[in-house]
Amino acid sequence: MALRHYTLDFNLSTAVDSDSTVAGLLSIFHEREMTETVLETQGHGYLATFVGKNGRLAILRVHSHRMVTIDLQCFEDDDVAQLDNLLNALETKLKTLLNGNIQRIKRLPALVRGATVDRYWPLADGRLVEYDIDRVVFDEESAYQDIKIMHSKQFGNILILNGDVNLAESDIAYTKAIMGSGKENYAGKEVLVLGGGDGGILSEVVKQKPKMITMVEIDQKVVDACRKHMRKTCGDVLDNLKGDCHQVLIEDCVPVLKKYVQQGRTFDYVINDLTAIPISTEPEEDSTWEFLRLILDLSMKVLHPSGKYFTQGNSTNMTDALSLYEEQLGRLSCPVGFSKEVVCVPSYLELWVFYTIWKK
Repeated sequence: MALRHYTLDFNLSTAVDSDSTVAGLLSIFHEREMTETVLETQGHGYLATFVGKNGRLAILRVHSHRMVTIDLQCFEDDDVAQLDNLLNALETKLKTLLNGNIQRIKRLPALVRGATVDRYWPLADGRLVEYDIDRVVFDEESAYQDIKIMHSKQFGNILILNGDVNLAESDIAYTKAIMGSGKENYAGKEVLVLGGGDGGILSEVVKQKPKMITMVEIDQKVVDACRKHMRKTCGDVLDNLKGDCHQVLIEDCVPVLKKYVQQGRTFDYVINDLTAIPISTEPEEDSTWEFLRLILDLSMKVLHPSGKYFTQGNSTNMTDALSLYEEQLGRLSCPVGFSKEVVCVPSYLELWVFYTIWKK
């Protein structure tokens, strides 16, 4: 059974006397038959728990550094009206007790912990977001990663890989950005897509009648899951791994790229949809950076001299990681130029950077 966790915070101008503050609140807890247990804080204010019926737990802390905080935990099936009544009573009483000393009052919606449907997912910069997810559509482990597809009321089905939001059915902005934002003509061109198992890029490029688009995706389970549950993204393009102008290779892209280099094969466009730029800013110690450099070097070797390489970057807030990525572009086996574009991808809930790279 899930747990709801409410918080009520008072930021103060000056520290307050614990005894008088607590004394004014005790009757509220006692009226609700909640039993107090005072804990030792070694001189850092007052800390107590109050346990009541149905497993309710309140934590009251009068901090020595100008804060009073209340945490209230209860099970999901508890009476919400009673809990609101308790929090309202505590907030009203504290406003009276702390009158003239309050800088800010913050009461947040309940955090639901342990629910069957996980609604909380981190953004690239570490902030936590609660999505409007109402059901789990697909949830399996492959040989390579944890694969989830969750349904959002706003964004449709969302593909989540290893805890990272990858793409939602609402996110055509992502697909268009990583294809050049409508500035490119793929008709009659040779196109290589690295990753892209959701089928979004494949579906959009096929509409333009390329000579051939080759998608290299390592994880068959991602393709199978998206074929069934991300139809608004991929359409019917994943129903057959080969078509008149497309082919899907279920392989590791590194040996495929090395084979193409040996064969002297080139592409007009290479679209890297494998992974975001790592958050780590220690590229010499991070295997993901080594992988990105390898992919970049191999991709430049198979890119036609007048071709373009498209890839996602990361959140605009990840300035250090983005700068470091741009430094890596100056260390490739051939000189390159680049431009970047910032796009709002709906389900990401943050601005995202996309790169266009070309040979000089």
